[in-house]
Amino acid sequence: MKLLVAALESELVAFPEDLPGFDRLVTGPGKLKATYALTRALDAADYDEILVVGTAGALDVTIEAGVHEIHWTFQHDVINEEGIRGEHVSMPQRMQLGEGDISIATGDSFIDDAEAVQLILSLGGRLVDMESFAYAWVAAQFDVPIRIWKAVSDRAQDGANTTWTEAVTACSHELRDRVREVYGV
Repeated sequence: MKLLVAALESELVAFPEDLPGFDRLVTGPGKLKATYALTRALDAADYDEILVVGTAGALDVTIEAGVHEIHWTFQHDVINEEGIRGEHVSMPQRMQLGEGDISIATGDSFIDDAEAVQLILSLGGRLVDMESFAYAWVAAQFDVPIRIWKAVSDRAQDGANTTWTEAVTACSHELRDRVREVYGV
């Protein structure tokens, strides 16, 4: 059995309630809710794989619209004891999920201004969200393989919050199509 995970119910509007071969988990937004919900789910049942689907803001102008598989993730909103942004005092600097260069920066705030975009780009972030690092870290603690697919919902600039609200349904349909294509369900 696999576990289909999303932060918000709206990211799953295009998915049937019962997807063969998958249990479903909606964690709520942000790192703490993501960590708590996924930990409880993995504590309660055994899964062969976790598939995270959701939306992300594109920071890098070369990132096209559509669904992207995440290769590595880090936290953009942490600072270590030496004052280095993007490095936590006790967590891994980054979680490697595959070979490639599609990175996602995770933080507990919605990014919608040019100054924040430039800062996160300077740390290596190409996409941005609020949960991916937490999901990857929890999956590693339980030694469960994880895939994270993100559909680009906005450009993480001024007005991105409004853009996201309008785009989430279209993103859900793109993600549903990818699941159908890859998993056959």
